Amino acid sequence: MTVQTHNQMVSFIWSICNLLRGPYKRNEYRKVILPLTVLRRFDCILAPTKAEVLKVHNGLKGKSENIVQARLREITGVPFYNLSKLTFEKLLDDPNQIAPNLNSYINGFSPNVRHIFERFDFGVQVHKMNEKNLLFEVIKKFASPEIDLSPSKIDNLQMGYVFEELIRIGAEQANEEAGEHFTPREVIKLMVNLLFSPDQDMRELRKSHVVVKVYDPACGTGGMLSVSENHIRSFNSTAQPHLYGQDWNDDAWAVCRSDMLIKGEEADNVKQDCTFEKDGFPKERFDYMLANPPFGVEWKQQAKTINDEHEDLGYDGRFGAGLPRINDGSLLFLQHMISKMRQPQEGGSRIGIVFNGSPLFTGDAGSGESEIRRWIIENDWLEAVVAMPDQLFYNTGISTYIWILTNRKEKQRKGRIQLIDTREFYEKMRKSLGNKRNYIGCKEEGQFAQIELITKVYGEFRHNQAISLSKIRRLENGEADKPIVVSKIFDNADFGYNKITVERPLRLNFQTSDERILRIEEQKTFTGLVESAKKNKVIQQQEIEAGKKRQGAIRKFLRIVKEETAGQLFKNRADFLATVKSLDHKLDTRLSAQETKAILAALSERDETADICTDKNGNPEPDPELRDTENVPLKENIDDYFKREVLPHVPDAWVDHSKTKVGYEIPLNRHFYQYKPPRALEEIEADIRGLESEIVTLLAEVTGSNGVKGRL
Repeated sequence: MTVQTHNQMVSFIWSICNLLRGPYKRNEYRKVILPLTVLRRFDCILAPTKAEVLKVHNGLKGKSENIVQARLREITGVPFYNLSKLTFEKLLDDPNQIAPNLNSYINGFSPNVRHIFERFDFGVQVHKMNEKNLLFEVIKKFASPEIDLSPSKIDNLQMGYVFEELIRIGAEQANEEAGEHFTPREVIKLMVNLLFSPDQDMRELRKSHVVVKVYDPACGTGGMLSVSENHIRSFNSTAQPHLYGQDWNDDAWAVCRSDMLIKGEEADNVKQDCTFEKDGFPKERFDYMLANPPFGVEWKQQAKTINDEHEDLGYDGRFGAGLPRINDGSLLFLQHMISKMRQPQEGGSRIGIVFNGSPLFTGDAGSGESEIRRWIIENDWLEAVVAMPDQLFYNTGISTYIWILTNRKEKQRKGRIQLIDTREFYEKMRKSLGNKRNYIGCKEEGQFAQIELITKVYGEFRHNQAISLSKIRRLENGEADKPIVVSKIFDNADFGYNKITVERPLRLNFQTSDERILRIEEQKTFTGLVESAKKNKVIQQQEIEAGKKRQGAIRKFLRIVKEETAGQLFKNRADFLATVKSLDHKLDTRLSAQETKAILAALSERDETADICTDKNGNPEPDPELRDTENVPLKENIDDYFKREVLPHVPDAWVDHSKTKVGYEIPLNRHFYQYKPPRALEEIEADIRGLESEIVTLLAEVTGSNGVKGRL
C-alpha cells in the first residue's frame, strides 16, 4: 500500500484497530493507536542518526549528563535521542520478549520523551496487549513500510493533521461531549490571518530576527500554535516565534509536546495542567494569543480556585470583571488571556478566540457575562466579531464566532467594533467528518478564496459592505445571485444599554367580607403564631397554646371590624388603616406591626380605581406586580425614552433610577437579519399536490393497483 495523503495514512493506522477488537472496546482504541503513532514518528525521525548516536555515546562515558545530552541532540538535529539498540523493525526479531523489549526501547529515549509516554500511561497498554497476545501483531503493523512516518515522506504539518485526525476519531468513538472538539485547520488559518493582518503588525513581523511570543491556553494538540508559526515564517524566515501552550488533557498534551520536540521547539513551554487552577505562565506576557476553549463546559470543579481569585484579587487577578454562570467557562478563558496582554507602551497584544453564541448575549444587565462584556468594550479592546458558517467542527454543528481583541487598535478602529457575517462563506464537503459538513475555502489549496475574501473584508473596515453571493461561494441549484451584507461598523456604545425599572403605583381597596377574613389563615405571620422553635417540650407547648389564643383574638377582632364597617369598601388605605387602629385601641387587642400588616394583606385587593398607596413621606408606593423593565440604548437619554415609549401607555408610571443597571450584549444575528417573505399560497398548494401524486404512485406500486385518481 502506498500512502499518499494524511487521510489515507490515518485510515491505514486506524484500521489496525481491527486487531484490538475483543480485548478493547471501541472507546479504548486510541489508548493504543495514538501513543504508537507518536512512537513510530520518533523512531522514523531518529533512524538516519541511530548508528552514530550509539557510537558517539560509547565514547562519552564519564562525561556529565549535560555534555552527553547536548552532543547527542547535535547529532540527531532534534532535542531528543534514543540509546537503545532496538528499533521498531528489530522489536519483531524476538516475539517472545516483545513486551520487555518494547518497554526497554521506550526507556532508551531521552527524559523529555519518556515523560510523554508516562502521561500516555502506555506501560499499562503494553502489558494488556501482551497478555492478550496482541502486541506482536500490532507492532508488526506499525513497523510495516506502509507506516513510514519519516519527515521525507510526511512533513510536520501533515503529521499534525494525522495526530489531530486520530484524536478526532478517537473522541468520536468515545462519544465525548460537543465541548470537547478539535479546531479544523481552515478555521485556524482564518483566525491567524485576522490576527496578523493589520499593517502595523506586518511591519513589525517583517523585522529581521524579530522575536514573537504566541500563546494558546487551551492548546490541545497544538494546531493553532503550529499554524501561527508557519504563518510568521512564511513571510519572515528569520523570525523567531516562541510558542507557549497549556492543556489538561493528557493525550492532547502529549501529542502537542511531541510535535514541539519534533520541530525543535522548546517543549517545556507546553504545560500540562488546568489553566484556571494552575496558570503555567503567571509572569509571562504574549504578543499574540489564540484559543478555541471548550463550548458550554461547566467550571464547577474549579469553582473554589476561581471564586477565591475573583474575590481576593479582583482586577489584580484574572477574573476581576466578573464570573459567568457555572455551566460555561468560555469567558473565563478570555479574561485569562486578557490578563496576559502586554501593556500598549510595550507593544500591546492581539487575541483571537472561538466562541459559540452564548458569550455574545447570555446574561442580563449586571450579570457576570454582561459585566465581562462591559469591561472589554468600555476598555475598547473588542475589535471585531466574525460569525462563521455552521457545521464547521467535527464534534458539534453549532454556530461559532471568532472574537478579535487588542489593546493597540489602529486609529480608524478606536472606539468602534466591526461585525462580519461570513455564514455564507462555505463549501460543502464531499464526505462528512462527524458533524463537519462544511469547510471554508482557501485559494492556496485550489478552493474558493473564502479565507482570503474574509481577511480582505476585515481589512477594508467598511460599513454595510455588500458582496454578491456568487463571489462568496458556488451557487446551489436554482439559487439566485444576490448581494449579501457582510460587514457593519458600530460605535462601542451601540452595544450598551441602561436597564431601567419602570414602577407603577400600588392601588388597593379594603373590605372585611367573610371571604377576605378567611385569607388571614394563609398569612405567614398568622400561621407562625402556633409554631415554636423551643426544644424544651413544655415551653414549646406553652408557646403553641399562647399562639392559638392569639389567633382567636385576631379572628374576633376581624369579626368586630366587619360589624363596625358594615361591609364598607374602602378605596383609601390610610382611611382603612385609621379605622383598624381606632378599633384596636378601643378593643385593646394590641396588634403588632406584623399582625397589622398581615390583616391589611388579607383584606386587600388590587383596584385600578382605588387611591394610590403612599409611604410615610407621601411618596407613591410601587406595585411589585406591575413592575416592568425597559432596555434603553446607552446613547439615548433615559427621560426622553421614557416620555416617548412608556408614559403614553401608562401615565402614572415612573423610573426608579436606583435600580438602573448598565448592560452590554452583541446581537450580531439581529444586525444582519434579512426579511424573507413567506411563499405564495399557490406555490405551497402546488407542492402539496405534487407530493400527493407521488404518494399515490408509490401506493400503487406497493399494492399492484392502477392507482387512485384525484386527491387523497
